[in-house]
Amino acid sequence: MAEEENMRRHLVLVKPFSLEDEKYSEHTASNVIRKILSLIKTVRPGSDLTNFQLPPQLNLPRSQLQSYGEMVYSFRGKDLLGECSRRDLPIERFKSVVTWNISTLRPVVVGMSPYNPVLGETHHVSNGHINVLTEQVVHHPPVSALHATHEKEKIDVTWCQYFTPKFRGTYVDVEVKGKRVMKLLNRKETYHMDQPRLVMRFLPAPGAHWAGKVKIKCPETDLEAELHLISDSFIERFRGNNNRSIKGKIFQSSSRDQLYDIFGHWDR
Repeated sequence: MAEEENMRRHLVLVKPFSLEDEKYSEHTASNVIRKILSLIKTVRPGSDLTNFQLPPQLNLPRSQLQSYGEMVYSFRGKDLLGECSRRDLPIERFKSVVTWNISTLRPVVVGMSPYNPVLGETHHVSNGHINVLTEQVVHHPPVSALHATHEKEKIDVTWCQYFTPKFRGTYVDVEVKGKRVMKLLNRKETYHMDQPRLVMRFLPAPGAHWAGKVKIKCPETDLEAELHLISDSFIERFRGNNNRSIKGKIFQSSSRDQLYDIFGHWDR
């Protein structure tokens, strides 16, 4: 019994998705994009794709719930979540929260999608001091809920979100509805976070990227951040470039005094 319990505790069904995973590269996506284009020939621009089903051969070998869990705990051995509470100064904690939020943005490959979870499906994973539980709580629309804790640093994270994809002719515009809340219980601080949009382009070259504005706010420290994820231009996509850039600022909410600039790329 003890040996069986130990095996269950260390069981890994599918390894976390890697940014350098060549199996699901943009090259792979270009090979399956023809299948997607054939599937959407009958879809009109502006149509809601919430119930649009991909064939099984275009699914990643993981559930959407597992993908959500990986966003919280999988950081190449770094405990970015714990860093949010370990810093002594409020501004340093806020910078760590912004860093963690950006790190949850993972590349999405056009034409490869996780399996849709069924109502009541759950996924649980523990990694170090981090415990993550995800559950599919609504079927129509497909709403997923997440609760994560960091036992050592007393951090509590809750999400509740769902996607509303719409077909725009040459791309799909996916709005992510819902909220993310992080609580640093030892610091008595709460951080509210918005979520960006996801744009999946088919022409002139297949690709997917996060876009739009993200706000992060902590009422207790009077600190706020605005992040802008830059959408690639038509010319850049035609050239095959994907810069995945991000820019923004950290400022005081009450005075609007800017404290830091944010710039770079969200995937590196």
